[in-house]
Order: sequence, then C-alpha cells, then structure tokens
Amino acid sequence: MAITETSRSSHELPVTTPGSTTSTAKKLTLVPLIFLIYFEVAGGPFGEEPAVQAAGPLLAILGFLIFPFIWSVPEALITAELSTAFPGNGGFVIWAHRAFGAFVGSMMGSLKFLSGVINVASFPVLCVTYLDKLFPVLESGWPRNVCIFASTVVLSFLNYTGLAIVGYAAVVLGLVSLSPFLVMSAMAIPKIKPHRWGSLGSKKKDWNLYFNTLFWNLNFWDNVSTLAGEVDNPQKTFPLALLIAVIFTCVAYLIPLFAVTGAVSVDQSRWETGFHAEAAEMIAGKWLKIWIEVGAVLSSIGLFEAQLSSSAYQLEGMAELGFLPKFFGLRSKWFNTPWVGILLSALMSLGLSYMDFTDIVASANFIYTLGMFLEFASFVWLRKKLPELKRPYRVPLNIPGLVVMCLVPSAFLVLIIVFATKIVYLVSGLMTVGAVGWYFLINYLREKKIFEFNEDTDLLDNGNGECKKVEDHHDSR
Repeated sequence: MAITETSRSSHELPVTTPGSTTSTAKKLTLVPLIFLIYFEVAGGPFGEEPAVQAAGPLLAILGFLIFPFIWSVPEALITAELSTAFPGNGGFVIWAHRAFGAFVGSMMGSLKFLSGVINVASFPVLCVTYLDKLFPVLESGWPRNVCIFASTVVLSFLNYTGLAIVGYAAVVLGLVSLSPFLVMSAMAIPKIKPHRWGSLGSKKKDWNLYFNTLFWNLNFWDNVSTLAGEVDNPQKTFPLALLIAVIFTCVAYLIPLFAVTGAVSVDQSRWETGFHAEAAEMIAGKWLKIWIEVGAVLSSIGLFEAQLSSSAYQLEGMAELGFLPKFFGLRSKWFNTPWVGILLSALMSLGLSYMDFTDIVASANFIYTLGMFLEFASFVWLRKKLPELKRPYRVPLNIPGLVVMCLVPSAFLVLIIVFATKIVYLVSGLMTVGAVGWYFLINYLREKKIFEFNEDTDLLDNGNGECKKVEDHHDSR
C-alpha cells in the first residue's frame, strides 16, 4: 500500500473537523486501531466457508488472493488519504459533504449507517450459529431468539463503557480467536494434498453467494474513518494501521483456507458458515472443534464492538455537522461515549437480527455498495475541487490514475447489484427511499426549529475555537 506524505509547515494549523477531539482526549493508539480495523473488516476466517460452497476450492482461494488487491487495497488507500485530511468522527459523511454538498452528505451518512447496523445485526446471528454446533437447542425457536437478544444487550453495554476498553479488548479477542486456526493449520500440513486446491467443485456455481461472501468478508475498511476524531496522531497512525491491517486480514483468511481445502475432502454442500469447526474435528479431534467455536464467539464479540462503535460515532459526527439534531451527539457523563448513537444503533441492529443470515449479508452489501459509489466519486472530486487541501498522506496517483483505481472495484459493486435477490432489492430500495425522505424531514425539522441543530455545516472548527472553511487550508509545497 504505497502512500506518500506531504510536508507541513510548522506554523500552519491542522485541519480538524466536527467530532474530532483535542490530543489529550484521544484514546486510540496504533495497536488497538489495527485490531479495530481488523474487526471492522474480518475478525478471522469465520464466514469465509460459503465461498467454497458456492464455487469450489480453487475459485474461493483465488477470490481471497485477488479480491483484496482489487477491492480492499483501493478502499484502504482512500480511507488513509481522506481520514488524515479530515480527521473527524463524521468520516465518509464529511468527505461526501465537502465534495458534493449537504444532500449527498446526508445520503452517504444514511446509506452507510444503515449498512453498518445491518452488518452489526449479523454478528450475534453468526455467534449463535457457531454456538448451536455445541448446543443444538440454539438452532431455532425461542432459545435462539433469547440468546441473540441477550448477547446484543450485553455487548452494547460493553461498547458503552468506552472506546479505549473496546480497542484493547479487540487486541485480546483477535489474538485468542485466531490461535485455534494456527493450531489447526499446522496440524493439517501432513494431511494436505495440493491437487485438492485446483478443484472447481462438483455443483453449479452460485455467483450471488460467492461474490457476497467475498465482499462481506473483505469490505468496510472505511468504517474506521468515523473514529478518526478518537485516534492519537491520525495523520501518521491511520495509514500505518491500515497497511498492517490489510496484510494481517488477508493472511488470516488464506492460511486456514489453504489448510482445510487441502486436508479435508467433503461434499461441497457442507461448506456452510461454521464448517471450519467441523473441519477442525476431522483434522485434530473434538477439542479443536470446541476451541474454534469458542474463538468464533469471541470473534463475533470483537466484530460487534468494532462495528457498533463506528455506527455510534458516525451519528455523533453527523450531529456535529448538522445532519442530525444535536442530541444525537450526546456523550455519557461516566464513560464519555456517544450513548444516544450506541442505543439507536443497538436497537436497530436488534430488530434486523431476526432476518435470514444470507439476506442480512446481502442487504448490508447492497446498501454499502450504493454508498461506495458516492465515496469513490467524492474521493476523485475532492482531488479536483480541493487540489491544495492539506493531505498528510496522499495516494501517489494523478486524477486519471485515481479514476482507474476506483473503476476496477466499481465493477465488483455492479456485480453485487446484478446478483442480488428480490428480497434484497426490496429491503434496499425501501431503505434508499427512506434515506431521501430522511434528508427532507431533517430540513423540515430544522426550519421549524423543532430540534436544535448545529447550523453552519459549511464551516469546520480548526481546533482553536475558530471556524474556517476547509478550502482555506492549503498545502505548503
């Protein structure tokens, strides 16, 4: 991930944005940030199994080898550049707003928030899916529903206790949840038959499942941008954290995938979510299956916490920008966390968690896809609109190069749309229409002064109590 640094004069004021905090209040350092990014995106190999079920071992391996370069790296590069240029909790909302104005900023915020809470909803479901391998009573009915509800409530409260706690918990959860896969991969080596990696499978390809599995497991790199205001020295920390997280994530997917597809020969239909645990039992015994299932639960906790944090801090950033009433940015007196954002995000994800898991993933992908088109356009247009904007880290390409960099992953976004199911079109269509309606409703509430808003969204706080337009901050070159 090649990123270059732009020099800054010592007398110039840094560009900060609504939602950012002073250096003494920032909590996230490099290592916790790496693991938060890791859990924003992956959280481990859990959930990669359907790629094999959909298209066979070879295409699954190629997908996880190639897709990161086509999708993950460009998205991480965009996040690195724009998060350091606009280090505030609004993240991608700030980018779209500065590029195209209030309507596009609002649409970006609504679409990304909806995709985020849908994604959050998937993790208690994924957690219970692994648990029901150990406790069959959780496979369906009220025990499953109660378990999903209880886990959502408990984990939401943990998020409420603070981002620092969430960040360091992510480090522990990441290391512990990955350890059984390292053991399984090592024990699988004597049983690996390399010719199995070349299998295309024995059933008709399910491209909808295949692309959605790749996309869901390797996207959401930009979600961490909504935490930029909470990061210590984001101009240097963000790009390095993203670089390490991209490498770490890809390796965490590929090692177990190579190990299990090479060592285990089973009917392709068995490669559903949770199969890694069954494979562990085939390779080493019941003890390793239980260890992986425990790891899956811990991973789901990390995924939930990271994604819920992003959604909650995004709402706070949108309130600071004036896209939402000010009360959305209220912080807890005890833990200094955005409790309104956490509560709203948790309630919405809880309601969505009772959808079918495949529909949850596909709906999150579809809504996220629409937001990514806006993000790519904002990234390119900001380079043209604000060429002198101070960018501590800059993707080393000119505008035509940036267009090409964004067009390649955009082709995969089109595939996600083309292969969507009717229920996904329906859910996503209603949410998109709702996002448009929400923009006009907020404007109405502002005009009628029903709620209090931060009024001037065109002005950004420079960190010293003064307001200056972003365009007034230029590179010293």
